[in-house]
Amino acid sequence: MDALPAPVAEPPVLFGVQMPAGELLPWSGAVERLVAARTYWIATTRPDGSPHTRPVWGVWLSDGFWFSTGSLARKNVPRNPEITVHLDTGDRPLIVEGTAEEVADRTELARFVAAYNPKYDWDCAVSDDGWVSDSSGAAGPAFRVRPRRVLGWETDMRAPTRWRFPAS
Repeated sequence: MDALPAPVAEPPVLFGVQMPAGELLPWSGAVERLVAARTYWIATTRPDGSPHTRPVWGVWLSDGFWFSTGSLARKNVPRNPEITVHLDTGDRPLIVEGTAEEVADRTELARFVAAYNPKYDWDCAVSDDGWVSDSSGAAGPAFRVRPRRVLGWETDMRAPTRWRFPAS
Protein backbone atom coordinates (compact mmCIF):
# COMPACT_ATOMS: atom_id res chain seq x y z
CA MET A 1 0.00 0.00 0.00
CA ASP A 2 1.17 3.49 -0.72
CA ALA A 3 2.39 5.72 2.08
CA LEU A 4 0.04 8.42 3.26
CA PRO A 5 0.36 11.77 1.50
CA ALA A 6 1.65 14.68 3.57
CA PRO A 7 -1.23 16.26 5.50
CA VAL A 8 -2.10 19.95 5.60
CA ALA A 9 -1.84 21.45 9.11
CA GLU A 10 -4.32 24.14 10.17
CA PRO A 11 -6.09 25.44 13.28
CA PRO A 12 -9.14 23.27 14.03
CA VAL A 13 -12.64 24.02 15.21
CA LEU A 14 -12.78 22.75 18.81
CA PHE A 15 -15.83 22.81 21.04
CA GLY A 16 -17.67 24.87 18.41
CA VAL A 17 -15.01 27.58 18.21
CA GLN A 18 -12.54 28.19 15.38
CA MET A 19 -9.13 28.15 17.01
CA PRO A 20 -7.00 31.19 16.15
CA ALA A 21 -4.04 30.86 13.83
CA GLY A 22 -0.92 30.33 15.87
CA GLU A 23 1.55 27.64 16.76
CA LEU A 24 0.74 24.34 15.06
CA LEU A 25 2.15 20.97 16.01
CA PRO A 26 4.46 19.24 13.55
CA TRP A 27 3.11 16.12 11.85
CA SER A 28 6.41 14.35 12.58
CA GLY A 29 5.74 14.67 16.33
CA ALA A 30 2.24 13.26 15.91
CA VAL A 31 3.63 10.28 13.99
CA GLU A 32 6.20 9.64 16.75
CA ARG A 33 3.39 9.50 19.31
CA LEU A 34 1.19 7.30 17.11
CA VAL A 35 4.06 4.86 16.60
CA ALA A 36 5.10 4.81 20.29
CA ALA A 37 1.62 4.39 21.81
CA ARG A 38 0.87 1.00 23.34
CA THR A 39 -2.91 1.15 23.71
CA TYR A 40 -5.35 2.89 21.37
CA TRP A 41 -9.11 3.35 21.69
CA ILE A 42 -11.28 2.79 18.64
CA ALA A 43 -14.88 3.86 18.15
CA THR A 44 -17.12 2.18 15.57
CA THR A 45 -20.86 1.83 15.08
CA ARG A 46 -22.64 -1.47 15.67
CA PRO A 47 -25.05 -2.80 13.01
CA ASP A 48 -27.99 -1.55 15.15
CA GLY A 49 -26.54 1.99 15.06
CA SER A 50 -25.32 2.09 18.65
CA PRO A 51 -21.75 3.22 19.38
CA HIS A 52 -19.01 0.77 20.22
CA THR A 53 -15.63 1.67 21.75
CA ARG A 54 -12.82 -0.51 22.96
CA PRO A 55 -9.10 -0.44 23.65
CA VAL A 56 -6.91 -2.25 21.13
CA TRP A 57 -3.28 -2.87 20.41
CA GLY A 58 -2.10 -1.70 17.02
CA VAL A 59 0.67 -0.22 14.95
CA TRP A 60 1.05 2.97 12.97
CA LEU A 61 2.66 2.23 9.61
CA SER A 62 3.38 4.49 6.63
CA ASP A 63 -0.09 3.79 5.19
CA GLY A 64 -2.17 4.28 8.36
CA PHE A 65 -3.18 2.61 11.62
CA TRP A 66 -3.41 -1.21 11.75
CA PHE A 67 -5.25 -3.25 14.37
CA SER A 68 -7.19 -6.43 14.93
CA THR A 69 -10.02 -7.08 17.39
CA GLY A 70 -11.27 -10.46 16.30
CA SER A 71 -14.77 -10.67 14.89
CA LEU A 72 -16.28 -7.56 16.55
CA ALA A 73 -14.90 -5.07 14.04
CA ARG A 74 -15.76 -7.48 11.22
CA LYS A 75 -19.43 -7.02 12.18
CA ASN A 76 -19.24 -3.22 12.49
CA VAL A 77 -16.88 -2.05 9.74
CA PRO A 78 -18.71 -3.41 6.66
CA ARG A 79 -21.91 -1.56 7.61
CA ASN A 80 -20.13 1.67 8.49
CA PRO A 81 -16.37 1.89 7.90
CA GLU A 82 -16.11 5.29 9.62
CA ILE A 83 -13.89 5.01 12.69
CA THR A 84 -12.00 7.09 15.19
CA VAL A 85 -8.76 6.06 16.85
CA HIS A 86 -7.63 7.86 20.00
CA LEU A 87 -4.43 7.53 21.99
CA ASP A 88 -4.75 6.25 25.54
CA THR A 89 -4.28 9.72 27.09
CA GLY A 90 -6.40 12.79 27.48
CA ASP A 91 -3.53 15.10 28.38
CA ARG A 92 -2.01 15.29 24.89
CA PRO A 93 -4.70 13.81 22.67
CA LEU A 94 -4.36 12.64 19.11
CA ILE A 95 -7.62 11.66 17.45
CA VAL A 96 -7.53 9.95 14.06
CA GLU A 97 -10.72 10.13 12.01
CA GLY A 98 -10.89 7.92 8.95
CA THR A 99 -12.13 4.83 7.22
CA ALA A 100 -11.31 1.25 8.22
CA GLU A 101 -10.93 -1.56 5.74
CA GLU A 102 -10.32 -5.24 6.30
CA VAL A 103 -7.04 -6.30 4.72
CA ALA A 104 -6.71 -9.77 3.22
CA ASP A 105 -3.54 -9.40 1.14
CA ARG A 106 -0.92 -11.68 2.70
CA THR A 107 2.00 -9.39 1.80
CA GLU A 108 0.34 -6.42 3.48
CA LEU A 109 -0.64 -8.55 6.49
CA ALA A 110 2.99 -9.65 6.81
CA ARG A 111 4.02 -5.97 7.22
CA PHE A 112 1.45 -5.60 10.01
CA VAL A 113 2.59 -8.75 11.81
CA ALA A 114 6.28 -7.80 11.39
CA ALA A 115 5.62 -4.52 13.22
CA TYR A 116 3.13 -5.90 15.76
CA ASN A 117 5.15 -8.86 17.08
CA PRO A 118 8.21 -6.95 18.35
CA LYS A 119 6.11 -4.05 19.66
CA TYR A 120 4.01 -6.29 21.92
CA ASP A 121 6.45 -9.19 22.30
CA TRP A 122 3.81 -11.39 20.69
CA ASP A 123 3.90 -14.33 18.31
CA CYS A 124 1.41 -13.75 15.48
CA ALA A 125 1.49 -15.07 11.95
CA VAL A 126 -0.42 -14.43 8.74
CA SER A 127 -3.29 -16.89 8.23
CA ASP A 128 -5.97 -17.50 5.64
CA ASP A 129 -8.37 -15.44 7.78
CA GLY A 130 -6.02 -12.53 8.59
CA TRP A 131 -3.70 -13.37 11.46
CA VAL A 132 -3.38 -15.97 14.20
CA SER A 133 -1.58 -15.85 17.53
CA ASP A 134 0.57 -18.89 18.13
CA SER A 135 0.69 -18.19 21.86
CA SER A 136 -2.99 -17.56 22.61
CA GLY A 137 -4.74 -19.20 19.67
CA ALA A 138 -6.66 -15.98 18.95
CA ALA A 139 -7.28 -15.28 15.29
CA GLY A 140 -9.17 -12.81 13.18
CA PRO A 141 -9.13 -10.15 10.54
CA ALA A 142 -6.76 -7.18 10.44
CA PHE A 143 -7.91 -3.67 9.61
CA ARG A 144 -6.14 -0.60 8.25
CA VAL A 145 -7.44 2.88 9.01
CA ARG A 146 -6.69 5.48 6.35
CA PRO A 147 -7.01 8.87 8.06
CA ARG A 148 -8.97 11.80 6.62
CA ARG A 149 -7.98 14.08 9.45
CA VAL A 150 -6.14 13.97 12.75
CA LEU A 151 -6.71 16.35 15.66
CA GLY A 152 -4.19 16.98 18.38
CA TRP A 153 -3.05 19.46 20.98
CA GLU A 154 -0.61 19.80 23.82
CA THR A 155 -1.39 19.91 27.53
CA ASP A 156 -3.71 22.78 28.48
CA MET A 157 -5.06 22.97 24.89
CA ARG A 158 -1.86 24.55 23.58
CA ALA A 159 -1.09 24.45 19.83
CA PRO A 160 -4.35 22.85 18.68
CA THR A 161 -3.81 21.40 15.22
CA ARG A 162 -5.90 19.63 12.60
CA TRP A 163 -4.07 17.71 9.89
CA ARG A 164 -6.15 17.10 6.76
CA PHE A 165 -5.15 14.41 4.30
CA PRO A 166 -5.83 14.92 0.59
CA ALA A 167 -8.50 12.58 -0.76
CA SER A 168 -6.97 9.63 -2.54
